[in-house]
Amino acid sequence: MATYVLIHGAGDVGWYWHLVSAELRARGHETVAPDLPCEDDSAGLPEYADVVIEAIGEREDPVLVAQSFGGFTAPLVCDRKAVDLLVLVAPMIPAPGEAPADYWTNTRYQDELRETYDDEIALFYQDVPAELAAEALKRGRPQSDARMHEPSRLRSWPDVPTRVLLCRDDRLFPARFLRRIAQERLGVTPDEIDGGHTPALSRPKELADVLEAYRESIRP
Repeated sequence: MATYVLIHGAGDVGWYWHLVSAELRARGHETVAPDLPCEDDSAGLPEYADVVIEAIGEREDPVLVAQSFGGFTAPLVCDRKAVDLLVLVAPMIPAPGEAPADYWTNTRYQDELRETYDDEIALFYQDVPAELAAEALKRGRPQSDARMHEPSRLRSWPDVPTRVLLCRDDRLFPARFLRRIAQERLGVTPDEIDGGHTPALSRPKELADVLEAYRESIRP
């Protein structure tokens, strides 16, 4: 049995992972999906990492999976807790010392050719069933930006096997953009699946299959 620790993205909740959690539990694994203090103006990346560390508790060598903005929290967790594997899904991939607010400029995000969307469902949930997308919006929380200009405490990428998974139809982080960032920042070629930015809701079984394949690939 493995333990999967699942980190949600900005303005979200652990519920985001509930379908993937069900898939993994059905295969005999344990899952932990804490709610990060997104709406708390006093909380920054160190506090986000604190919440994840507390949720892990005494569990040893989990698989850490981070969605989108969770990519800023995950390596800080790895600096403080031994993990078997780090998986970044449709992620932001921070550079050492980078403030989240600087990510967009530093990665030249505005130079990417992409369509723009004012509607949250069109941007994040275009391939999620309508009722599930509506529930996701209902459960979402405001994302505080009060401490987003603080440099990350990350000094170097953790010495942990790391996989990057992009979504070919992602409207927030287009595939071409993430291929470039993964190469520039981690020196890796990301794996790819179909779908938009939120595969845990649109393709939970497929995502669970990928996570399991990653875990099996690092087993002795």
